[in-house]
Amino acid sequence: MANELILIVEDNDKNRKLMRDVLQFKGYRLAEAETGEEGVRLARECHPDLILMDIQLPGISGITAFRQIRDDPATATIPVIAVTASAMTLDRQTIMAAVPPAVWRFRSLHVFAKNNA
Repeated sequence: MANELILIVEDNDKNRKLMRDVLQFKGYRLAEAETGEEGVRLARECHPDLILMDIQLPGISGITAFRQIRDDPATATIPVIAVTASAMTLDRQTIMAAVPPAVWRFRSLHVFAKNNA
């Protein structure tokens, strides 16, 4: 399973380093971007197997970058995982509204279980 290419889109150096260290240790190849614009560009150029996308980025947000990736037929099928430190209900709702329900069903189950615990 290792050797797949993962694109990390994260502006925080420490968070990016943590993801990089863990994923490289597991044998994944990595591409990195610090802005949403750069993430969209690298997604189009590199066609990664997975994108880890921060939501709050300089320039365009992770949500806007996600929409641009989904709107491009060349990148529309790349899986994207939202990575954010934000736990605000409004932020979760905004993320979920940007993504078709089939994509976030496991996340919504987690949120549902957490809210009803």
